[in-house]
Amino acid sequence: MAKITRDEVLNVANLARLQITDSETELFAGQIADILTYIDMLNQVDTEGVTPTSHAVPMTNAFREDEETGHLNRDKALENAPEKEDGMFLVPKIIS
Repeated sequence: MAKITRDEVLNVANLARLQITDSETELFAGQIADILTYIDMLNQVDTEGVTPTSHAVPMTNAFREDEETGHLNRDKALENAPEKEDGMFLVPKIIS
């Protein structure tokens, strides 16, 4: 089992700006030691020939390809506008 000292736990807590009690220090030391033991176990796994991945499952782009199309004509764009004037949207003034 990987050991982590009480001082190391207190140093990490200080860096994270955490105030922890003595009982929490002991608890966290044990939990961190368990995590480090697990990491040591993972480091022993033979990964020779395994391609590194960024995701556990294959990812593909869900977006469609861009297609050039014609623009929307002005009258069609303004068709449902609540207010329009001189071929433009009429909106409330927001700066006085």
